[in-house]
Amino acid sequence: MTLAIGMITVDSTDPVPLAHWWARVLEGEVVAEYEGWFVVVTTPAGTLGFQRVDAVTPGKNKVHLDLTTHEDLALVSGGLLAAGATLVGERAEGAARWFTLADPQGNEFCVAHEG
Repeated sequence: MTLAIGMITVDSTDPVPLAHWWARVLEGEVVAEYEGWFVVVTTPAGTLGFQRVDAVTPGKNKVHLDLTTHEDLALVSGGLLAAGATLVGERAEGAARWFTLADPQGNEFCVAHEG
C-alpha cells in the first residue's frame, strides 16, 4: 500500500481567520473558501485545510505541526509571537532546542532550528 499526505486539516469554530493567519506566517496562499465551512491553504511545504466545527475537541490538540527554520530560532519565534501566536514553552533536549507556540485559536505547534 502506498500512501501520501494530501492535506493536514485543523478543526476550528472560526476557520477563515485562522486559515489566513497560517497562510501569512507560512508564506502560503488561501486558494479556496467554501462558504466559511472549509478553507484550503497551500504553502511551499504542503496543503492545510481548516474546517468549521460546532465545538473543538477539548484538551491539547492530538496532531500538531513541527516547523523548522534555517534562520535564527529566537528571531523566527519572535516574529510568530508578534503575528499573534502565544508562547507555550521553550524546550531543549541535548543539543536540540525548540519553541512550542499556539496559534490564535490555541492550536499548539513547534518551531526548531534545522541544521
